[in-house]
Amino acid sequence: MNRRTFIQTTGTAAAVAVTSTIQAADKKRERANKGLIFKSTKFGGRPNVKRMQELKALGFDGIEGSAPGMDVGGLRKACEEVGLPMHGVVYNKHWNKRLSSPDKAVRDEGRTGLEAAIRESKDVGGSSVLLVPGAVRGPNETHEHVWERSITEIRKVIPLASKLGIHVLIETVWNGFCEKPEQFRDYLDEINNPWVQAYYDIGNMQKFAPSHEWIRILGKRNVKLDVKDWGGPNKKFCPLGQGDVEWDKVREELAKISFSGWVTREGNDGGADKTAALMDELLDL
Repeated sequence: MNRRTFIQTTGTAAAVAVTSTIQAADKKRERANKGLIFKSTKFGGRPNVKRMQELKALGFDGIEGSAPGMDVGGLRKACEEVGLPMHGVVYNKHWNKRLSSPDKAVRDEGRTGLEAAIRESKDVGGSSVLLVPGAVRGPNETHEHVWERSITEIRKVIPLASKLGIHVLIETVWNGFCEKPEQFRDYLDEINNPWVQAYYDIGNMQKFAPSHEWIRILGKRNVKLDVKDWGGPNKKFCPLGQGDVEWDKVREELAKISFSGWVTREGNDGGADKTAALMDELLDL
């Protein structure tokens, strides 16, 4: 029985309990992605030194913030003190101030907020902003509307992003947009700029196609990854290793594109210690 099958067929508590046993048995197995893939978790916009110290002790390499509106100075100081960098931020206005809105004033506000998030990411020492480009909502926001409107607005922020060295990384998250990997690939290719790439969410899009297929089709466009699992008997988000994600195939596809970068857990496995162990096992860290 392989590790994926074992984890899937046990309950949450049992899967976590045996993680250390699995790792002990595989102690001599070479961790192919150690030093290449960096483990992170979502954090927020305010410093918490104690929490950051706990994450570092568990082996996390960094954290990801939420912008704009962060305590940039406090976070930067805390990151330096703990030795735990904030590698990037999630743009926290992309749902309410959609770049795909039929209202130009809303699109303008969304773009201005995105620019603020780019600046905050730079100031806190990050390298990216995660962006959901819009959503299909009603007759005035079709797939084509989201495609065209969001690209227009994203292109306006590229000069700032390139000047500051911050990637705008696009994520699709059940927003009715680019639900096929080929669509997502073509969307990025139409933007056609090295500063706008993919922040692929391993669990979110498992609902539409196997995650390893998304990784294969997006290829080198994958700059960062969100880490979730989805599926199982109830077809919902679940602890890592208990869904339908075929982690062995995910690792294979990541190896084929020589992926090296940040992976960030969004979700709950029953504690950060369990998340750290599961990420190490499933991503070969």
